[in-house]
Amino acid sequence: MIEVRNLVKHYGDVKAVDDISFTVKNGEILGFLGPNGAGKTTTLKVITGYLSPTAGNVFVDDLNVLDDSMEIRKMIGYLPEMNPLYHDMQVYDFLEFVARVREINKNQFRSRLNEVIALCGLNGVVHKNINELSKGYCQRVGLAQAIIHDPEILILDEPTSGLDPNQIMEIRRLIKNLGKEKTVIISSHILQEMQATADRMIIINRGRIVADGTVDALMSDFKGKTRLTLELKNADEAAVKKLQSLQEGVLLSQLQTKDGILSAVLEYPSEIDPREQIFRQIVKNKWMLLEMSRHKTSLEEVFRNLTIEGGDDAK
Repeated sequence: MIEVRNLVKHYGDVKAVDDISFTVKNGEILGFLGPNGAGKTTTLKVITGYLSPTAGNVFVDDLNVLDDSMEIRKMIGYLPEMNPLYHDMQVYDFLEFVARVREINKNQFRSRLNEVIALCGLNGVVHKNINELSKGYCQRVGLAQAIIHDPEILILDEPTSGLDPNQIMEIRRLIKNLGKEKTVIISSHILQEMQATADRMIIINRGRIVADGTVDALMSDFKGKTRLTLELKNADEAAVKKLQSLQEGVLLSQLQTKDGILSAVLEYPSEIDPREQIFRQIVKNKWMLLEMSRHKTSLEEVFRNLTIEGGDDAK
């Protein structure tokens, strides 16, 4: 288990991380989400031992980054946002070099290489120079170097940045497969990636945690409203206004008529659903229903509301 406890990190006068605490369970895929400059990368660098905290500590099982940095690094595979590749090397040579740095002997390397090549889908490019590879394959090589020593924990900082949709899907599948055996922390500001990949999300803004939970839990805690859009013919505005009295909590927020078509927007708490009552009233009044569409508060709206005051002074 990873435990971040009261973590603070300053860059001079700038407080990039401001007293945050959270835990990551073994085998969990955690999405670390926030706008650019929220403090995501700084937090990951402290967890990996790349940076020392200004205050607080990070614990991995019975170890902590202040006293056991080197031991913790052996347990972690790390893919930074700027993929650390030597572009003039072949894929094989690069992975062999990383294995030597990780103190993996030749026999272990050969065995592990075959597993990593298969897992990361690098069979056709092992003996190519890295500078010949596409961005998607470069990310695969980056993931391969992160897992060559078979770490218990995998930390990925913006792993799909700059990839096209097909490449994103490939990397997403790869991360999900890795998550079956490892604890994974993924940093991103792309909501769709977190929804598709993570078991749980932490949203950070200006160095502080503003939300922590599953997507469903975050949506529930936010208690956003549902908007119901109606388009009607043969309806009069006075009668449509009465729809908001059908159930407590329903509010008519917009109403206009143009070219004989009446448009109305009703808002209500997400825990109720007055659509059946509204439809029955439409039928009773013999209105012609052209449209009834529902829009629930999205994760994007939750994210925007939680990070609306995000700044660029952190990292």
